[in-house]
Amino acid sequence: MPHKPLAILQMGRPPEDLRATHGEQADWVAAALEGVEVPLAVLHPAAIDTLPDPASLRGAVLTGSWSMVTDREPWSERTAQWLRDAMAAQLPLLGICYGHQLMAHAFGGVVDYHPRGREIGLHTVQRLPAAAADPLLAGLPDRFLAHLTHEQSVLQPPATATVLAGTAHDPHQVLRYGPRALSVQFHPEFTAGLMDACLARRQHVFAAEGHDIAALRAALAPTPHAQSILRGFAAAC
Repeated sequence: MPHKPLAILQMGRPPEDLRATHGEQADWVAAALEGVEVPLAVLHPAAIDTLPDPASLRGAVLTGSWSMVTDREPWSERTAQWLRDAMAAQLPLLGICYGHQLMAHAFGGVVDYHPRGREIGLHTVQRLPAAAADPLLAGLPDRFLAHLTHEQSVLQPPATATVLAGTAHDPHQVLRYGPRALSVQFHPEFTAGLMDACLARRQHVFAAEGHDIAALRAALAPTPHAQSILRGFAAAC
């Protein structure tokens, strides 16, 4: 499908200060895909009324967001309906953070604020046995590192989804909805530098919640195994 692009659905925009220093979500995904020979098309669901026909795309990546799925913003709900149509059309789909939660919501799961609060920083993701046969996770170690920053979670996955991995905080870190649809709560596109910037810009808020910001920042490291999920998805589209 050389003429069809991989769509990056950028779900809103970052805060202005972060955008000025580190760019936007689509930039981060594109940078993580450097060297993967696939044409990209950036779409902004919050700024357009109609998303393209799934048949015109080779796949779609849904990014993270500073919005909340439970706010049911009109653009987000339109995207949820588009996801259902795309799933029916067997378009390859990968959701990240907000995209993960929106996919779960679109397909019948429950998303809300995590009862134990925010998960942020570098954390260990534990594969479950079902991941051993998954095309995007089979080659990963049973435990790998990933960057996270989220308040809401998939509290109840869709009945038809398979849970492939979790963390101590959130057991629904990776969901498989079908042969071509996967979502991850963590950020495979994040660099340690971007994660550090996210921690630094609101460190007083996070500290007030009980997070040890100095320790979280000191622990940051590259996450090649997490990134390989994004790169493997794009390469397979």
